[in-house]
Amino acid sequence: MRIHRLEIEAFGPFAGVQSIDFDQLGAQGLFLLNGATGAGKTSVLDAICFALYGSVPGARQDGKRLRSDHAEPAAEPRVVCEFSARGRRFEVTRSPAWDRPSARGRKGFTTQQAKTLLRERVNGSWEEKTSRNDEAGMEIGDVLGMDREQFTRVVMLPQGDFAAFLRSKASDRLDLLQKLFGTQRFEAIEQQLALQANAARAKVQDNQNGLQLLVQRAESEYAQLCIDEAADPDLDNTGSSESTPELRLGILEAQARTESLDRQQAAGSAEAFRLQLADKLNSARERAQRHAKLDAATRRHEALSARAAEVQEFRERLGRHRKAAVLGGQLDAVDRAAKALDLAASKAESATAKLRAASLDASDPGTLLARIQETIAVVEARVGDEQKLEDITARLDALDLAARQRESAKAARSLALAGLRSEAVALERELGPLEVAALELPLRESEVAAAQNAVKTVARYAGALGAQSAAVKRHAFARALSQDLRQLWLDLRESRLANAAAELAAKLHDGEACPVCGSAEHPSPAPAGLTALALAEEEQSAHERYDESEHELLQAAGELASAEQEVAVLAAQGGDIDPQEAASREALAKDALASARSAVDELKRGKADFARMTESIARLEEEQLQEDTAEAQAGSIKVLLGEQRESLETLLRGLRDGFDTLRGRIQGLTRQRELLQSAVTAGEQLERAREALDDASTALDRALSAHGFDTAEAARREILDEQHAARLDETIRAAETEGARLAELFESEDLVLAAKERQIGEVPLTAVELAALEQEAGQTEETARRLDLAAGLAARTVASLAAIRSQYEEAAASGRGPRELARVLNELAETARGAGDNGYKMSLNSYVLAARLEQVAAAASERLIAMSDGRYTLQHTDAKAARGAKSGLGLEVVDEWTGQRRDTATLSGGESFMASLALALGLADVVQQEAGGVDIETLFVDEGFGSLDEQSLEQVMDALEGLRDGGRVVGLVSHVAEMKQRISSQLQVIKNRNGSTVRIVDAAAA
Repeated sequence: MRIHRLEIEAFGPFAGVQSIDFDQLGAQGLFLLNGATGAGKTSVLDAICFALYGSVPGARQDGKRLRSDHAEPAAEPRVVCEFSARGRRFEVTRSPAWDRPSARGRKGFTTQQAKTLLRERVNGSWEEKTSRNDEAGMEIGDVLGMDREQFTRVVMLPQGDFAAFLRSKASDRLDLLQKLFGTQRFEAIEQQLALQANAARAKVQDNQNGLQLLVQRAESEYAQLCIDEAADPDLDNTGSSESTPELRLGILEAQARTESLDRQQAAGSAEAFRLQLADKLNSARERAQRHAKLDAATRRHEALSARAAEVQEFRERLGRHRKAAVLGGQLDAVDRAAKALDLAASKAESATAKLRAASLDASDPGTLLARIQETIAVVEARVGDEQKLEDITARLDALDLAARQRESAKAARSLALAGLRSEAVALERELGPLEVAALELPLRESEVAAAQNAVKTVARYAGALGAQSAAVKRHAFARALSQDLRQLWLDLRESRLANAAAELAAKLHDGEACPVCGSAEHPSPAPAGLTALALAEEEQSAHERYDESEHELLQAAGELASAEQEVAVLAAQGGDIDPQEAASREALAKDALASARSAVDELKRGKADFARMTESIARLEEEQLQEDTAEAQAGSIKVLLGEQRESLETLLRGLRDGFDTLRGRIQGLTRQRELLQSAVTAGEQLERAREALDDASTALDRALSAHGFDTAEAARREILDEQHAARLDETIRAAETEGARLAELFESEDLVLAAKERQIGEVPLTAVELAALEQEAGQTEETARRLDLAAGLAARTVASLAAIRSQYEEAAASGRGPRELARVLNELAETARGAGDNGYKMSLNSYVLAARLEQVAAAASERLIAMSDGRYTLQHTDAKAARGAKSGLGLEVVDEWTGQRRDTATLSGGESFMASLALALGLADVVQQEAGGVDIETLFVDEGFGSLDEQSLEQVMDALEGLRDGGRVVGLVSHVAEMKQRISSQLQVIKNRNGSTVRIVDAAAA
């Protein structure tokens, strides 16, 4: 990830637009960010963080204060950052939420929401990706592979924080490491294990609660029997320490069973006594009921005898009514006939009046009706001719309309034919050049293939040149190495020859003659050197290495020759031409091919259009011929239909008799026929009504004489209304029914027995005596019921206790597995939490972070060794903390000069800075690997260099300059004057009363 450009406006201390070109600033790989205290050095880093993540690090996250207080009221705060990552280039523009002045806003301001615009450079132009805050954040996070917390620890190294991290406790380090390495999933595993353990314990507790509840239910069931446990030694012993719930349940069930048997015996005795008293009470009640029935029957018989005369009178009146009611039909028939006669006379008079109103002869309506019906029949016979006339007229109108439409269509068709013929001629002229261009398509395709091969050959030639250059370097290196090894071999050979004198000197002894010169004195013997054997072996080894280098030199020479041959072959094939020229030729060939293909496509479309036009012209000409034929036929039909219409009009004119149509005349005649028919029918009904009245009167006179009535009025006076007659009949029937019931009642067994008892003096018990007997029987019944309920309760308790004991045994057996599982899960959760048998008190999350911290310490030590002149390294330790505190995230500094380990808090100020800087860089390396190997090409190191002496500063600078390897740009934030002298490329932040500004200074260029 590399930052190229930053633009800031109305942000932090910067009021105006400030642009920073990091490509220019970091051209040397190392630049200094300096300025007075409070000028805004950290705000530059905040602007980068805000552009990428929409927030700033640490306590400065309050977005409402990001806008510059020095800016104009209407100036919008804005940060633009251009960066590249993973081979892609982006530009992100962000504005925090701010209050814009407004005349209509509340309190004179309108809140502007935060805005984001993310663009990507594709094919040389910027393309908008998204303008949503959340989508831009997700896209940038995916590209960078880091969240804000990781970015501020990896790309922006805050020295103060890492010095505190260096000296902090293990628990304090855990928070930062967890945020950087994202080990929340391991905490989630700890929580999941704890939840599973809690769930298992809850299941066991539920089982225990269920068992306890069963015992309590058994105790409650047994308590309902109200048995004195003090008198039972078995129950008293269940409270001892050796007693178990199973034993207690068994004893309770046995005692309840015994009590149930005792209560059943008592209930049986009480029930027998209750039945005896119940029989006695029933006998007394039955005797009292019999005598009460006898008294009631006697009273009802006396009342019936008192009403006998009245009932007889009602019977005679009802008889006369029934005799007169037989004549009701004849009376009603006479009345109906009279009413029908009046109605018929009224209808006849009305029909006669309607005939006169219609100017029709009312003297003989029947004759007139027959004549009108004959006329209607004649007219109706000609209705078909009138319909035929209407059809002929409609056909003539349709023929006229069709003729007009044909004329209009003929004119439109003529215009269409002229247009199509003109278009066909023009299109035929256009197809000629297209056919010529289409014939060139195979040629253009071969030209494109040749141009593409040329581009590939140029690319292969460039690669071959690179391979040739590498082969030249390898050959030069192999040749230099071979020459060096040859010289070494020759030097060793010379040394071996020169060392022969030392070997002879080693054999000289005082007083003995020299084997070379013969002298017995040896004033200056050659100094002792390596043995001949050692020199010979070293010479042989050097010679072998020289031979190997010669072989490698020959191999490199062969590779160089192959590379030069490949370059020559590709140059002969045209690979040495300018790549831009080859690309231009390919583009021109592709354009020509596209034009040829376009011509082929246009030719196909043109031919299809020409075929469609030809077909349309032929179709229109055929339609025109058909229309001419149809026009001639329509003229002949029109003449024939005109003659038929004149003939029919002449025939029907007389039959219409002044009406517009035959149907109109038929409707008029039909109305007259209906009036005449009504008059004829009314006369016939009047005659029939007179005959019916005469017949009804004759039949009534004969019926009156037969039933003893003088007149019809006398018969009507004896007829009662239905309700009155029904009441009389009901009263008579009730008296007859009561008499029959009393006769049957006095013959019943109960009344006969009561009468005999009364004759012999056996009277029933008095009310007081019966009440006393009932009270005694009730008390006996209550006692039997109470004892029966007690026996039933005891039996139910026995059944409940047996069921509870069975349920207890099943629940106890089913709870053994969950109890064992709960024990295992609880131990596992405790271990993962850092408790229980976990000797180091390390949680699972701490264990994973300890491995990461060990990697960080190893990476930091590589740089700390260079900074401290090989003295210090950092080492992770998992030593147990004191007083049971959690372990696993400890750090120690190892003094390589003394071999001692000591706490990081014992480091001096300068040593602490170097250790914390190395720790920050090591942490950045490890987090970078965790983030998927994202290449960090821009790095910021913030403050802390003032605590270093000259030598330490030199070593730290060497380590920081080493970070520039691979094109990385490192920005240092410092006040140290010597840093300003050492680093020529600087970004200076200048503060003044109107806000801060920035400028890029290159001291070396100046």
